[in-house]
Amino acid sequence: MDHFSDTSAPNRRSFIKTSVAGAAAVTAASSMAHAAGSDVIKVGLIGCGGRGTGAIGQLLNTNSDKEVNGNVQLVAVADAFMDKTEGTLERLQKKYGDAVQVGDNKFAGFDAYTKVIATDCDLIVLATPPGFRPLHLEAAIEAGKHVFMEKPVATDGPGIQKVLAATKMAKEKNLLLQVGLQRRHERQYQETIKRLQDGAIGDIQYMRAFWNGGGVWTRPRTEDQTEMEYQMRNWYYFNWLCGDHIVEQHIHNLDVINWLKDDFPVEAQGMGGRQVRTGKDNGEIYDHHFIEFKYEDGTRMYSQCRHIKNTFGSVSEHAYGAKGFSDINKSQIIGADSRWRYEGPRDQGHQQEQTNLVKALMAGERPNEGHYGAMSTLTSILGRYASYSGKVVTMDGALKTKHSIMPTDFSFDAQPPVTPDENGNYKIPMPGITKPYTA
Repeated sequence: MDHFSDTSAPNRRSFIKTSVAGAAAVTAASSMAHAAGSDVIKVGLIGCGGRGTGAIGQLLNTNSDKEVNGNVQLVAVADAFMDKTEGTLERLQKKYGDAVQVGDNKFAGFDAYTKVIATDCDLIVLATPPGFRPLHLEAAIEAGKHVFMEKPVATDGPGIQKVLAATKMAKEKNLLLQVGLQRRHERQYQETIKRLQDGAIGDIQYMRAFWNGGGVWTRPRTEDQTEMEYQMRNWYYFNWLCGDHIVEQHIHNLDVINWLKDDFPVEAQGMGGRQVRTGKDNGEIYDHHFIEFKYEDGTRMYSQCRHIKNTFGSVSEHAYGAKGFSDINKSQIIGADSRWRYEGPRDQGHQQEQTNLVKALMAGERPNEGHYGAMSTLTSILGRYASYSGKVVTMDGALKTKHSIMPTDFSFDAQPPVTPDENGNYKIPMPGITKPYTA
């Protein structure tokens, strides 16, 4: 444990771990600790996929950023699979050297998250498949840890309920809670959204949002795998783990529109299906969705996401108003008599969100992004409920549903919530048959 040389002053370890003092006192302690050079921020990683590895790298990058002068160490690592735990650890050690101080704190299995949380870490990074996020977030906040959690933050309504409760608990404990919706940390987005909210195109009449691309990986089934392990290795294709790509990816674009509106939709209707990605290795999710979201003031967002190669591709957000329109992702606004384009420094969002996180901890600040992270995730889930059922669905119904799609038993020998039939095919949601809020 690191201490100040002056034992009468607060130490950095207690500054990071506790939050009972007033904001001014904590900020003062932070400044003193940082000046003393003993302000190590110890990080535990839960989930060793590409995004978890990337988030840790971006946190460790702040150590060499002269404007931040961070002092971040990775002290614990976990994944469901030991090969992923060790692979991530090896890559990070090779690149970041002494900033990786994991030792024996490398874990695997469904309970590995509890072992990371039990270590002497200050900040937990949650980067598992999103179905696990509510469970892991609740445990981390109960243990008094600061949290960065990747988006999306759940895959069903009950999961969102749990995240909202943990968000409230984090506020009560004065813990930092940041969500991986990195566009909100990019100056080009911030300036564009501010201008639009200040009336640059007049009253906004409708919005569009896209995530159209070619799709993602599949991992072949092996003879020694249980069904649970197969689904865990191919988590993107099962709703209890991923939520469908409208949740896992398109959340970014939906969140930008929610940010612009400073609100969340009240209902949705739409359509979707499987045209190209129809194999046994494609699980139960759709390859395209088109959703019309309605906000309280009557405005609509038209949302499109698709995983089909050799088709129109776009990852973007757009707003249309009485006096012009904006390509938000391009940071430009076109009015009847004027054009504006952001010309300032452009942030790389994944790095900037971690830079801001470290700065906040060092300054004694405790930002909490849990509410909009949860509600933008619920917006995405609402879209899935709409396309799977073909019905008009409401945000209130999506939030209050008691139907969970998560397993009741987490082990590699347990039966997942969905299983293949005798031909190896999974049951696919069918509009007109699948019921809302149970999809």
